[in-house]
Amino acid sequence: MKPPRIVRFLALAAIAALAGCQTLEVKQQTIEQTAEIRIGPEQKPQRSITGFSQALRCMDTLMLDFGVHDVTMLTEEINDETKKLNAGTRDMLISAVSDMSRRSRAVRLVAFGKDTLNVVSFLSAAQTTAVYQAIPRYDIKGSVSQFDENLIKNQKDMGIGYFPYFNLGVAKDASTSMLALDLSVLSTSDMGVLPGVTSRNAVVIMKQGKGIDGDAAYQKFGINYSMNLARSEGNSQALRGLVELAVVELIGKLTKTPYWSCLGVSDPKANEETRLELLDWYSAMASTRIELIAYFQNQLRHRGFYDGPIDGEFNPAIDEAISNYREQLGLSRAAVLDDKFFSAFLAADHSKIKRPAQPARYVAPGTPATPPGSRTAEATAPTTAPAPTATPLKLSVSAPNQQTRFAPGESISLSLAPSQDAHVYCYLRDEEAKVIRFFPNRFTRDSRIASAKPLTLPGSMRFQLSMNAKGVPETVTCFATPRDVLPSLPQAVVGIDFEPLPGATLAMISAAFDKASGGTLAQENFHVQAK
Repeated sequence: MKPPRIVRFLALAAIAALAGCQTLEVKQQTIEQTAEIRIGPEQKPQRSITGFSQALRCMDTLMLDFGVHDVTMLTEEINDETKKLNAGTRDMLISAVSDMSRRSRAVRLVAFGKDTLNVVSFLSAAQTTAVYQAIPRYDIKGSVSQFDENLIKNQKDMGIGYFPYFNLGVAKDASTSMLALDLSVLSTSDMGVLPGVTSRNAVVIMKQGKGIDGDAAYQKFGINYSMNLARSEGNSQALRGLVELAVVELIGKLTKTPYWSCLGVSDPKANEETRLELLDWYSAMASTRIELIAYFQNQLRHRGFYDGPIDGEFNPAIDEAISNYREQLGLSRAAVLDDKFFSAFLAADHSKIKRPAQPARYVAPGTPATPPGSRTAEATAPTTAPAPTATPLKLSVSAPNQQTRFAPGESISLSLAPSQDAHVYCYLRDEEAKVIRFFPNRFTRDSRIASAKPLTLPGSMRFQLSMNAKGVPETVTCFATPRDVLPSLPQAVVGIDFEPLPGATLAMISAAFDKASGGTLAQENFHVQAK
């Protein structure tokens, strides 16, 4: 039976009304209610993101600037303790770390878990365990610790009908959920958690209309980051953002680099969270004094202001280097490592700092420049000593009892002895003609060796030097320079410790060292042969 004309008119009017009805709006209401559960009544800065990939690239540049290298980490399975997500959290972390180290090669990540058993079996069958010979210094541990669905949910519907001719209805719904990720860094030497090197972040996920569309809101340092979620992978995409944010935070805290600058904080002292974090860093490092002094010895040597040991002890050279850098930052020339200098150093644009013609060079007590036994003379000796000139630098690389032949699998111990205090760098060309750097390394980052204290490798460092099972001859080549040239070397020559340098040869590495040192170079080879 055909409905009356008036009925058809009413039906069309009802459809139009339902299509444009604003009374069914639930998204804005849900957003407003969600805002009430966030901490802080003030309006936060807003940033729209598609992910934290830009922050990862920023960290890559930052680690180059701060001379970060040989950070070796192990990551275990990152489980979903909520049992609500089916996502590859560990794989997301691996990808994030890889993106962070494209140019700097600062972080090497080793994956370990159930899915690595096949690799272990393969290595056993191939009679090699080289990948596990050098133990990573740190371990990343954590989980997806929280996923509270539908913390707030709103639904509205409306319908109109005229029985038996038509029945029309429309509904809208919106909800918010909370997803959290907790990660920590442990030391592999004792599996102790490193104080303060943790990441605890959460994301608020808002969905409208059964997940057809949605948004994710992250908050860090008082800044709200918003992300549009993909239709088919809303929760997983939000988790990826959490993982990338966590990686930036963990590596920044571990290496003491100002990672907040990669997250949009331009003035760390004006931001309460970063101000407190700076204070925590400074207080923890200053409590031992050694860590704080060593930090600036390393940084000022990297920036060409200091040439001396990284031993955590004050000396006239580091005093002068501190004074010179403080002056560059507009501070007093007082040779003190106070919190004001620490904050200014981390906030500075170091590319605008002019390097001195010569660094403040350490003069060891008892050298000809200092009369033996005169502590007054030691204290007042000029710290900006001229570069070594007259006596050419020599380097000795030897094994105990002058041994050069070893049985397959036999451990090799080497002694490095420069003729004068110098920086030493050692490479191995293995049985497959691959070249790796094994000193300095993750266990001893300081390349400087005192002539009075020869260095034994590996010594107490947690790696092995051994004759290969094939009995193929290998070559150890060590370079000695009067100053630290590592920051001046191409990244292809520096690489990652214990990792093959793609396409590198000892001749190419020798040429790079010769150029970086200005020709003031000593080179010594040690040939490892089978018995």
